[in-house]
Amino acid sequence: MKLRADYIAGGAFVALGIVVFVLGWDLPFGRITAPGAGMLPKLLASMMIAFAIIIAVAGSHGETLREIPWSDFSHAALVIAIAAIATLLYSKLGFLLTMPILIFALLAVVERRNLVMAAVFAVSLTLFAYWLFAIILKAPLESGSLWT
Repeated sequence: MKLRADYIAGGAFVALGIVVFVLGWDLPFGRITAPGAGMLPKLLASMMIAFAIIIAVAGSHGETLREIPWSDFSHAALVIAIAAIATLLYSKLGFLLTMPILIFALLAVVERRNLVMAAVFAVSLTLFAYWLFAIILKAPLESGSLWT
């Protein structure tokens, strides 16, 4: 049996779904009419596990690990690193500072776009998202510990 990428990806997402279940086990599921805090994570974890199993079972047609081109690995690693840094900064800096930094870094560093256009787009997208979620939908967004 050849080790295929779909087997590994399916297995990894099954494991991740199980981790989500374990971490959210004590959260109440609730009912459809009154959902609890654990309903969404458990439903998403269930769907992720189900689709991961489908990917792993159907993986006999996928590429083997030796056939996968790894030339884009540095690009993917850079995206993951920038997202991880933004995640760490989010509670400290808040939404309005972290999101434009994240978007600008992805556009300027990873995609190598024009710096001015990347900055304009990052600020514009962040302000639009803030307007939509914080003002229109009244969803609480992280203000950051710098502002308290």
